[in-house]
Amino acid sequence: MMPVHLRDSAIPKHEQLRNILLHKCTRELQPGDLMTSERNLMQDYGVSRITVREAIGQLVNDGYLVRVRGKGTFVAHRQVQSKLHLASFTEEMRAQGHVPTTVVLVNEEDTVPDATASALGMEPGSLGYHVKRLRLADGEPVSVDDGWYNPKQLPGLTDLDLTGSIYRATADKYDKPIDRAEQTVSADGATIEIATLLGTKKGAPVLYFDRVSFSEGAPIEHTCSWYRSDRYQLQMEVQGNERAGTRA
Repeated sequence: MMPVHLRDSAIPKHEQLRNILLHKCTRELQPGDLMTSERNLMQDYGVSRITVREAIGQLVNDGYLVRVRGKGTFVAHRQVQSKLHLASFTEEMRAQGHVPTTVVLVNEEDTVPDATASALGMEPGSLGYHVKRLRLADGEPVSVDDGWYNPKQLPGLTDLDLTGSIYRATADKYDKPIDRAEQTVSADGATIEIATLLGTKKGAPVLYFDRVSFSEGAPIEHTCSWYRSDRYQLQMEVQGNERAGTRA
């Protein structure tokens, strides 16, 4: 659609322009694409520099655009969010309107690490299923998941299509839905391997997750995950434990 000059109306011009640019960000351009320059936007829509900067500034604040000094304004990589609840990566991404994809990096039976044996209640030196996957949202790397599974709980897991949700498979195929998990989250620096997979630099900040998942009290999964902190954030609700009839 050819740009037309904006007219005075009940909707301010900077808001009209913001909506036009938002459509470009989400429907026409891809993350990393260069947005039209301020000068061209002024000419295309017949608005002042102040109007253009106001519209762009709002989109920068909202995370749709990012300014790079000396280069211009670019479409930002959309950050995905996770609330602290039990759901698979696939379910979370679809719920937020992202398109999830998975690349299986490792799918094998191997000797479980000592920490995994302890977490899953297995004997040291036991064989377990090792599944390592690169998870993407809208084609952009978000996380690396390095998981181990107890073959006695999930026999034949490595024969399944593991590009989808393993949680869905545990529920549908094995009748063992994941109903609880114990998880720790910490800050970490990306190793060379993780940085390469996530498309970032060695030492870049990542969120590190260590999770043990259960089904009816039985440990099913032990997974370590590394998330790009610039593309993923945790959201949580914190409530006070207020005693009846008292206020702090």
